[in-house]
Amino acid sequence: MEKVLIGMSTTTIIFIALNDMNIHIYKTTGCSYCTKIIELMERAGVPYHSSLVGVDITREEFKELYPKASGFPYVIIDDEPIGGLTEAVKLFVEKGLVSSRKK
Repeated sequence: MEKVLIGMSTTTIIFIALNDMNIHIYKTTGCSYCTKIIELMERAGVPYHSSLVGVDITREEFKELYPKASGFPYVIIDDEPIGGLTEAVKLFVEKGLVSSRKK
């Protein structure tokens, strides 16, 4: 399985496996976590689609589609609502798509 480095801090290195997941990210203007998840996807070369809430989709349409969403970014993978940046990374770890190593 090919893995690509997507992020690094002083304590953690994160890798993501390249695959054919259908990833859709709902984001808002001025959202730092939205920027972070987009940067990670782009650095990793992982294909994704994104929608800017308030421009590409109204807030009302978004809430109708995902009434349990509580913030942004909101990540959908293979038509399944995942949650935000933290939940997406947790799912990747559970599925073996991301590994985390302590330095």
